[in-house]
Amino acid sequence: MRYTDVAIVGGGLAGSTAAAMLGRAGISAVMIDPHVAYPPELRCEKLGGNQLTLLRKTGLADTTLRATTLDGEVWEARFGYLVTRKPSDQHGIMYDTLVNTMRAQIPPSVETIHSKVIGLSTSAERQKLKLSNDEEISARLILLATGLNLGLRHMLGITRQVISHCHSVTFGFDVEPVGRAAFEFPALTYWPGRTSSRLAYLSIFPIGNTMRANMMVYREMDDPWLPAFRRAPEAAMCEIMPRLKHLMGGDFRVSGQVKVRPADLCINENYLQPGVVLAGDAFSTSCPAAGTGTTKVFNDIQLLGNRYIPQWLASDGMGADKIAAFYADPDKIACEEACVAKAYRLRSLSIDDGLSWRMQRWARFAVRLLDGVSRSIRKQFSEGPTNPPPSGYPKQGRTA
Repeated sequence: MRYTDVAIVGGGLAGSTAAAMLGRAGISAVMIDPHVAYPPELRCEKLGGNQLTLLRKTGLADTTLRATTLDGEVWEARFGYLVTRKPSDQHGIMYDTLVNTMRAQIPPSVETIHSKVIGLSTSAERQKLKLSNDEEISARLILLATGLNLGLRHMLGITRQVISHCHSVTFGFDVEPVGRAAFEFPALTYWPGRTSSRLAYLSIFPIGNTMRANMMVYREMDDPWLPAFRRAPEAAMCEIMPRLKHLMGGDFRVSGQVKVRPADLCINENYLQPGVVLAGDAFSTSCPAAGTGTTKVFNDIQLLGNRYIPQWLASDGMGADKIAAFYADPDKIACEEACVAKAYRLRSLSIDDGLSWRMQRWARFAVRLLDGVSRSIRKQFSEGPTNPPPSGYPKQGRTA
């Protein structure tokens, strides 16, 4: 029997971040995951906005961000026209690279056991885990960070409820220009003009020397459009995104493998139990189109690592009343509610034909267009009158 304070089950982003945080804080912990190196998987491929703030709260930001590629500026197209070019803090990184970078920051005091948990029992005092390599672990707390895997949750009597089936579908692939060395834009986000496209947006951004594309659509997995996209992705993209070829600066091609990931929105029932806390996707899932999955992970783990786990370990027992404090945390609740609201709002903004949604789409177009014009004027004055003003707004239609 191996004894520890915290047994982290799952070595994805949530589990690896938790292991690094707890180890750095001097907390006795082990991480259990079958993968020696985390394998490629279509999940988060860029960090930005409040994710960077939450990442810094983990104390792991400096090393993590050195493994990313900062775009610095993003060109935004709406209704087929380039409307603005604005500063951007998006950091591109493949998901497996992100997880393995987190793992590299786990101190030697936290051992990673490359095995699977095949059985567990919980109580208000100590938890027992049986591994597939015949080891047994006794821990005060189990941090369940198993992502979409349902097995251990079922063992604990935790049930999953799907609140939105196939809420969105994500495509991940590389793109490259044809007949020229590079795209002109540092990064490009294309927002749709027609609800019939069933498109949330297309985002193109750099990871190393590669231009990576994430395209989010609202379709069922049996929609004939999905296999048609796989057969001829360039033609399918140009069909649902008018002027995309113009914005790309000419011909382009999709290179390498096209990965597809459907996403259900799910919550759990009966998750409040002694000795076990759920984090990230193990607690609830989010919509990749809304880009909030990593936000939830970093928020959960920084709350647990900075506040709750040290508090829980400072006193005897690990009853459900302790665990409940985390689930009732105002920052936790606000993050969960915001992620769900953003998922539904983006879907309606993309495919709902109601008058209010149509007005909101046109309002966003107008706001971004005014932003682009304003930035162009400011840049012209700052650079002096000898420089020609940049084109690219609806009347001129800049080539990207």
